[in-house]
Amino acid sequence: MRSGDRGSESFGALLRFFRERSGMTQEGLGKHVGYSKSQVAMVERGERSPRGQLIEISDQVLSAHGALVLLGEKEFGKGGLRPWTEDYLAEESKAVAVHVYQTHLIPGSLQIEAYARAVYSSNRYPTLDDEEIEKRVATRLRRHQMFERRPAPALSYVLEESTLTRPLGGPAVLKDQLQFILSISGLRHVEVQVMPHQRHTHAGLAGRMTLLETPERRQLAYVEGHRGGYFVSEQPDVGDLFGKYGILRAQALTPEESTKLIGEVARQL
Repeated sequence: MRSGDRGSESFGALLRFFRERSGMTQEGLGKHVGYSKSQVAMVERGERSPRGQLIEISDQVLSAHGALVLLGEKEFGKGGLRPWTEDYLAEESKAVAVHVYQTHLIPGSLQIEAYARAVYSSNRYPTLDDEEIEKRVATRLRRHQMFERRPAPALSYVLEESTLTRPLGGPAVLKDQLQFILSISGLRHVEVQVMPHQRHTHAGLAGRMTLLETPERRQLAYVEGHRGGYFVSEQPDVGDLFGKYGILRAQALTPEESTKLIGEVARQL
């Protein structure tokens, strides 16, 4: 089994063989597996590993009769997250700064085990089986490692006040979740701010976002929706999102005010 993001030239060559034999373009295969044309090309060149369900779907639509699955399991092992999730987690794990604005849920990197399990158990369409839920919860909990990384990344969160009151998993789970946020917000490299309900003007009405700064000091923005997530890396778009996040932080409660509010909500549970 290979580790990391590196692909396999042998798997890529076999994928290309079956794709060309079927008369399908890279763009066409990408539509089946949720990849862009360039991402398919990178897999075929052995520059990135196949993620999500690329192996299984490609084997079916290209009539490979198990050949791609067999080689894929040999080269990469079994299982895997959705491709856009893996792409994001790869960047998050090495980012020197991560800034998150969340509207409906406690952000994934802040979720405790019981809360994360409640989130995934609430997924009704498609419904996740127990094994898949546990796999995703474990992946989510591994993201806590960034709070202990050295050198420490700069981390900030802006949370809508509604995320503090939605009792996913029940009041006891929510209380434990809020207590965890309070403990993390006490770290010197972490700042948590709350956007109060009564705020009259708001720079984040277009929805949630995550901003990253790479070790090379390159700015990335990540936006996720129902059909997947994508990075924004080109100007002026990425600059606009960083500017919007700056306004959000200015509009939100201060970290000290936010800590007080989170503590009050927790005590009422």
